[in-house]
Amino acid sequence: MKLIEARDYKHMSELAANYLVDKVQTNPSIVLGLATGGTPLGTYQRLIMDHEKNDTSYKQVTTYNLDEYVGFSSDHPNSYHAFMHKNLFEKVDIPPSNVHLPNGIAPDLVEECKEYEAKIEASGGIDVQLLGMGSNGHIGFNEPGTSFQATTQIVELAQSTREANARFFSDIREVPHEAITMGIATIMKSKEILLLVSGESKNEAMRKLVKGEVDESFPASVLNKHSHVTIIADKHALSGVTMR
Repeated sequence: MKLIEARDYKHMSELAANYLVDKVQTNPSIVLGLATGGTPLGTYQRLIMDHEKNDTSYKQVTTYNLDEYVGFSSDHPNSYHAFMHKNLFEKVDIPPSNVHLPNGIAPDLVEECKEYEAKIEASGGIDVQLLGMGSNGHIGFNEPGTSFQATTQIVELAQSTREANARFFSDIREVPHEAITMGIATIMKSKEILLLVSGESKNEAMRKLVKGEVDESFPASVLNKHSHVTIIADKHALSGVTMR
């Protein structure tokens, strides 16, 4: 596990974007696992800036997003489909056919999970998985208590997760109670993992992560068992945190 300390959120986003641009330029047909939410937003903004300035191409890149809300169609303004298209996909040259997110309104959600898992495997697996981490240690929407053996599945969102995501909605009552998410086992199959952590609210989660105690009550702890994890965290998230 490699830790890179950033000065602040902006610096973290710049370092993360540089990391991903280097991967894309080295392997133009790379398979990327992507995340949504506030943490990676600055990274996506810098990927767009680099694309516009330096012509980094995404024509051969394939992406798989971690999750999608159950009950939200791809054109719902609060869907993760809409988030990704608005904040990245429509502003770079990635072909729509190369973009993959779970279908939150699939007629058979269990089958959708199986098919999503199969698509990832058919692509040869994810080369680099971008992750954020919830204050309760969730990665993707894998909440505390999720089995480390879980593959892509339907999950019930913890109240703390719904409250954290309520800032993207006009009312917390609009935040769905369920989502489809890549399972922890799916995430752990990624060849590399890039974890972004920012802000004082993640400080305690960072403390638990670097302690190295692997337990399903804190999902992100499983990353201690992966052979290639890079963490980029700002000084606020790292305040008082000592690496093993």
